[in-house]
Amino acid sequence: MSAEQHVADFFRANDWAVEMLPRGPNGADLILQRGTRRFIVEIKALSESRADRVIPLLSMAILQARAAAEQFGDALPLAIVCVPDVSPSLARHVNAFAQRFAKDVSVGLIARRGGQYFRGAAFQELSRLPEEPRRTAATHPPQPINLFSDLNQWMLKLLLARELPEGLLNAPRKKFRNGSELAEAARVSAMSASRFLQQLRSEGYLSDSSPYLKLVRREALFRRWSAATMRSCPEMPCRFLLRMPVLPQIQGLLGGHTEDACLGLFAAADELDIGHVSGVPPYVYVHKLPRPGSPDWPELIAHPSERPDLILRQAVFPQSTFRGAIDRNGVMVSDVIQIWLDVMHHPARGAEQAKLIYKKFLLPIVGD
Repeated sequence: MSAEQHVADFFRANDWAVEMLPRGPNGADLILQRGTRRFIVEIKALSESRADRVIPLLSMAILQARAAAEQFGDALPLAIVCVPDVSPSLARHVNAFAQRFAKDVSVGLIARRGGQYFRGAAFQELSRLPEEPRRTAATHPPQPINLFSDLNQWMLKLLLARELPEGLLNAPRKKFRNGSELAEAARVSAMSASRFLQQLRSEGYLSDSSPYLKLVRREALFRRWSAATMRSCPEMPCRFLLRMPVLPQIQGLLGGHTEDACLGLFAAADELDIGHVSGVPPYVYVHKLPRPGSPDWPELIAHPSERPDLILRQAVFPQSTFRGAIDRNGVMVSDVIQIWLDVMHHPARGAEQAKLIYKKFLLPIVGD
């Protein structure tokens, strides 16, 4: 059965007088009439019920129905698309499109398998949509948020920044009253900050009585934080081409890469005057390890056979690492929390360095 015949039978069954028109230059397919109401109908048909296929065809039907109505003069336009099925989702898409672009035209969807949707006062009573399946919490359980994702670590640093001594973390030193203020300071979406705070609260790490956002159970939180960041990082041992003192060359190197590199681990601790371990090549964090011979790092020879002058390390958590980095006389240096996380599991006396940082700077803010 043709789409035109299917639509004609549908309206006849619902007490409309139907006149089928021969195909001609006006492009219309049917004239409908009930009482004083008279409509000229343009019909399109599809073998799929996808909104991205239905909307373009509907827009064509709307234009043709308008043109036909202008020619007939005494009839209003009605644009219809025949589809296999009509879902509530498809009806919403059609309604939104018609509301925006065709308020003066009645539109409809008629399914060959039953079900229909109409927008227009004369046809509202004919709409019959299937019920949407109910989604239960058991079928789609909410997924927990990773407290120690890259940006969440950055937001943890923001919540702690005001309690650390100045110059050890590049972050606003302020109290946050809500997620919106935290999102603005962290330069993340309000939704990201909200989900992060909800997870903190659900796991018992956020105070319910403080007028501002305050972390509690911090010893357990820091223990989990250190465990979550214990993973291997891609590294590249390097030497400088020029055999000159290494430290000035590192300073010059970092001065030319202020946006995408910073000093890390033990060398960063030395720059912040909290160093405890010597003899380890300086680590420099980068967003991504360069290829050997990269023109972005012409000063360096990668993978030398001799002892390296420095080690490039690819940051696993670049947002937290680089956003918190401190400018020390033109050289970007990892913040004190990042240093503690990074050295803790380093084989070259990293545990000693981490213990010193924790005792001097973190223990005072861990005690609730």
